[in-house]
Amino acid sequence: MKKNKLVSIVLILCLFVTMLAGCNNSSKPSGDSSSGTPQATKPAEGGKAGDKTPSVSLDSLPEAVGKGAIAASPDFYAATDLSKSYTVNMYLIGDTPNDWDKVLEKVNKYLEPYNTQLAVTFMSWSDYQTMYSLVLAGGESVDLIFTAPWCYMYNEAAKGSFYELTEDFITSHMPLTRKYQAPESWDETTIAGKTIAVPSNVASPMGKIVAIRQDIAEKLGINELKNWDDYKKFALAVAEKETPESGIYAMAAATDNNELWDVYRQQTDTFLALDSSYLDMMYEYGGDIPAKDDIKLAYEFDAFRSYAKDMKEMADAGCWSRSALTNTVTDDDAFGNLQGASIAWNASVFTYMEQAEKTEGVKGMAYDLTTDHLVSAEAYSNNDMAITAGSKNPERTAMVLDMIKFDTYLNRLLILGIEGEHYTIDDQGQYTELEKAADFAAYSISASWAIKNGDVGEAGVPEREKLITDAWMKRVVMNPTVTFVFDDTNVKSYMSAVTAVLTDYVPMLQLGLVEDVDATLDQMLEKCYASGLQNIYDEFYTQYEAWRATR
Repeated sequence: MKKNKLVSIVLILCLFVTMLAGCNNSSKPSGDSSSGTPQATKPAEGGKAGDKTPSVSLDSLPEAVGKGAIAASPDFYAATDLSKSYTVNMYLIGDTPNDWDKVLEKVNKYLEPYNTQLAVTFMSWSDYQTMYSLVLAGGESVDLIFTAPWCYMYNEAAKGSFYELTEDFITSHMPLTRKYQAPESWDETTIAGKTIAVPSNVASPMGKIVAIRQDIAEKLGINELKNWDDYKKFALAVAEKETPESGIYAMAAATDNNELWDVYRQQTDTFLALDSSYLDMMYEYGGDIPAKDDIKLAYEFDAFRSYAKDMKEMADAGCWSRSALTNTVTDDDAFGNLQGASIAWNASVFTYMEQAEKTEGVKGMAYDLTTDHLVSAEAYSNNDMAITAGSKNPERTAMVLDMIKFDTYLNRLLILGIEGEHYTIDDQGQYTELEKAADFAAYSISASWAIKNGDVGEAGVPEREKLITDAWMKRVVMNPTVTFVFDDTNVKSYMSAVTAVLTDYVPMLQLGLVEDVDATLDQMLEKCYASGLQNIYDEFYTQYEAWRATR
């Protein structure tokens, strides 16, 4: 699933980025300690190991991220034992950038005064689904790992795979995080009263769009796309006239068509109350927090049935390969390599458009097919970093996470690469990629999305991109259920069983690779209920009602 992959460019829009509200006054609490959510109550000066105060006064730190370079110091971490050398092992998802070794060398040079080194292992897009749980099960030495609701966060939290980040722990070992982390973000990684990860510090509009080969569209007599039906007509036309001639599919789909489903359901103004490895609980937005009965499995909505029927029509017409379920080349890479005529995703599609356009005669264009509908904001928890329960030195790991997230030099190294080689940055904190960015593109590693803090934005955003992203600002709505976190402890076996059923059926339904949509979908739902879906509903609704009563 590409919902299970990260992106190689950044959309840092400042809407909903309220983190500065909690940074300007360190005496304001940022959470409810009774729920286990870390607070930012003003500390006393000084501090010793085990004290409930950081090793440095928060008042001595810069007022806010983005108002000037933040430089960490060993003095900040007096509560952390730095006497012995330690290597923090960090696991990330994605492919290794060409210049990664050069960047990591600079990171480790910077960490020398802290008697600390950072080692990083990348789990590729094709391998991480099988590697992730094995890594956390104890087969590897791992201290710090990328996680997210779509990347096994809930499942692994239920197993106890993550180290609990208590208020005292953050206060003692993560002073920068304590001051600068958006106060409201903590709720999204707090499960059953325990905070198990540090979320991103930015909540950005996340509209879903499609990018197409505009040169192929014009060749077929299609000038622009305005809605879903226009896209469908384009895809069918490519399958009929272009694919037999050039071998280019309308979409070189791989694994599933989840991103196209996101585009489709944006027409229905729906949000997810639970986003978890196909087990998605969805509701139609009505302007307020939904009642529990309004939330149900996404595939029980008529919208998904209609979508699956469109997918079958397109699959039967040859819009993608019949082997799409097992394809290992992502549709994005295929589009960039001129093997596909369209992709669906967020603003990341512009990166792949630019890649395709490096070939003479190729012209890309992106379209928002749902201009009359709402745009959701990305949850803070969509990208997180967690200290593992098996870490041999969680305190030192916390220090490294604190630094890569908020120390300006380290943060930019991991997000943008080497200044002057991969990017330049202006006085307004706007970066411009240089030619060598091909070897380390901005936001090319998964950690960069988890540690982004709103400090930098991209300069010179193309007008065609701004037209779409600026329009989102007028329609963006924060998912009102975003801070509800479902604890599946009591129904873990049912969750596993239902997820297994969905994993078998949803991809082929999303790709239209079934004989009969209605029969297949009905069979899937029947198996879900036989595997314990109602038990999940009962537990979900109980927790949801308790949460809703506190809003």
